Amino acid sequence: MEASFTAQVLRASLFAARAHAGQVRKGAAAEPYVNHVIEVAAILAEHGAPEEAILAGLLHDTVEDTETTDEDLVAAFGPIIAGLVAEATDDKEKPKEIRKALQISQAPKHSEAAKQLKLADKIANLRSIFDSPPANWNHARRIEYVGWAGRVAAGLKGVNPGLDALFDTTYRAALTRLASEVP
Repeated sequence: MEASFTAQVLRASLFAARAHAGQVRKGAAAEPYVNHVIEVAAILAEHGAPEEAILAGLLHDTVEDTETTDEDLVAAFGPIIAGLVAEATDDKEKPKEIRKALQISQAPKHSEAAKQLKLADKIANLRSIFDSPPANWNHARRIEYVGWAGRVAAGLKGVNPGLDALFDTTYRAALTRLASEVP
């Protein structure tokens, strides 16, 4: 018997919480890292994303930021979820600037589910930058991130109108807030 979607969400949440145990976000609030992946999954669920995108939202940073392997995800959640996580994961072996450029160039090539996942991740990250920015991110660094997120999002849009609108609202709010700050 296949587990219900609710059971899968809870299992993925537990998996992510264990994988990210002890990790905190870069922001001043130093909130538990798992809050980020839960927020991404909630954004996806609230905007009618497919179930596999919601599950991958909970797991999307496990391979990138923990000791979790692709094989671990295949064993725990099957090849579809593991493949979606892999599609949304940066290769940390590459330099940061290459990874950022690849996110822009690869965005239009992602599957529909991966586009939604990446867009929800950008929304959550934009929110975090303004709710609790990293202490070492000055005004110029935040401007750079918002601009880059907009360039990535341009290649992700067109699948989920609700997510597109939420990104646009979040992006405009970020730009307005940056414009109101005195550097």
